[in-house]
Parts: sequence; C-alpha cells; structure tokens
Amino acid sequence: MEEIKKFLGTYGGALIGALVAILVLCTRLYDLIIWVLFICLGIYLGNYVQHNKSYVKEKLKKFIDRL
Repeated sequence: MEEIKKFLGTYGGALIGALVAILVLCTRLYDLIIWVLFICLGIYLGNYVQHNKSYVKEKLKKFIDRL
C-alpha cells in the first residue's frame, strides 16, 4: 500500500494529464480547443495592432520594402 501511495505521489500529475488527454481525444474536444485558441490569438493580435498602430505600420512598411 505504501508503494502505491509513493507511485501516485510521484506520477499522479502525469496520470491525470494522460486521462484528460485521452478524454479530449475521444470526445473530439481538441477541435473546439483549436478554434478557441485561434479566436483568442485573433483578439490578442487585433488589440495589439490597435494600441500600437504606428509601430506596426512602420514594421509592416519595412517588411514590404524588403520584398
């Protein structure tokens, strides 16, 4: 019994992570997670561009000039 407690204490987080990963894969929640990540990335990018317009415009102009 002591060995089981030691094993779970050492590898408990990994076992829980594996179970959650299996659950996500079996229920196809990863599609939803990918969509939510893309939406959050778009929100962050839009907010960054809005607050740093001149910096982004300058960097974009330099990038286009290099092409």
